[in-house]
Amino acid sequence: TGSTVRSRGSMRMKLFWFWVVVGVASWDMVGGSQLLHLNGTELPYLESYGVSQVSNPVMVGLTLITSAGAKGAVCLDGTLPGYHLHRGYGSGANSWLIQLEGGGWCNDVRSCVYRKTTRRGSSKYMEKQLPFTGILSNKAEENPDFFNWNRVKLRYCDGASFAGDSEDKAAQLQFRGQRIWLAAMEDLMSKGMRYANQALLSGCSAGGLASILHCDEFRDLFPRKTKVKCLSDAGLFLDAADVSGGHTLRNMYSGVVNLQGVKPSLPRVCTNHLDPTSCFFPQNLIASIKTPLFLLNAAYDAWQLQASLAPSSADPHGYWRQCTLNYAKCSNSQIQFLQGFRNQMLNALRGFSSSRQNGLFLNSCFAHCQSERQDTWFADDSPTIRNKVIALAVGDWYFDRAAVKAIDCAYPCDKTCHNLVFHE
Repeated sequence: TGSTVRSRGSMRMKLFWFWVVVGVASWDMVGGSQLLHLNGTELPYLESYGVSQVSNPVMVGLTLITSAGAKGAVCLDGTLPGYHLHRGYGSGANSWLIQLEGGGWCNDVRSCVYRKTTRRGSSKYMEKQLPFTGILSNKAEENPDFFNWNRVKLRYCDGASFAGDSEDKAAQLQFRGQRIWLAAMEDLMSKGMRYANQALLSGCSAGGLASILHCDEFRDLFPRKTKVKCLSDAGLFLDAADVSGGHTLRNMYSGVVNLQGVKPSLPRVCTNHLDPTSCFFPQNLIASIKTPLFLLNAAYDAWQLQASLAPSSADPHGYWRQCTLNYAKCSNSQIQFLQGFRNQMLNALRGFSSSRQNGLFLNSCFAHCQSERQDTWFADDSPTIRNKVIALAVGDWYFDRAAVKAIDCAYPCDKTCHNLVFHE
């Protein structure tokens, strides 16, 4: 490309799939793409790429929820859950943004037992401080609408999108995602969130699914006069056929829902007529959510391409391997398959997008999680649809400055994408 390649360091990422693989990755910026150097054979946590290069991001400490233990609201290994809170000020002193952390799921005892040994299953391994960037940034020039709000990142340590309530005593596993959600909300309400005049529930990836699952519950915490909305970033996981004709993600979700006792946490308006696994898929939930909801998603979601559509289990001969690592190496027939996936996403959004209160930003990028990364949220070269960046699209929608139903033209028309490109 002729561009200068700047190493942006390395980070550890772990995947919980049908088996567990540890991958180590570093990433560079070349033109508009992130080059991700993988050492490992399976997909890492793409939402781990949330910290882009930002000068002096505010570092926010971890707070453990001490009252959670008595409620049985604990991580997979029984440790206390936690969050990072950075206080708002001025005009944002009574405004609250809750960001639900992502990080995949665990769908069987083996993957959940392994998850206990990571920050996704135990607060023992959580970072004591996290940088707040993108939608969590405290700088107006990085986060124009929410910089002075009370901003919270709720850590994810249950493996079922904050939705399970069960246990496996033999394996010493606590599946208490729903209790963690409730305990965290109760604790934050006691710390001033009960006085909020406006609130936004947000989340990325598995946290984006959680923000959909808990959206109406979040609304019900507040009086009617409080302005409450929800944002799901990269949470529109589709019940789609993989490249072999199977249903990799549905099979995985079935394990999560059944193992972790998720059904009672799912909206009854869905489980009254569909099976619980179907009700873990956002496409079967979004039309019935009463609270205003904004969906931010890449049409060619990098996580779904690698883990749902063309995982190695569905592609034993590796025909899709290079395409999943680098979109530029996809054949014409593979691009056609991916265009079909985008069409499924558009069909799933049809009823949702017809509601005036909802918002949508669906860009034709090979990306995953665009709200916490500074380079994709609000920067000089951020992705746009009709010249509007994501931060301003979300802000326009939240504050009712404009209706936002932004749907990109199909690949390869968008030249503003920050596409993810993987190198083994």
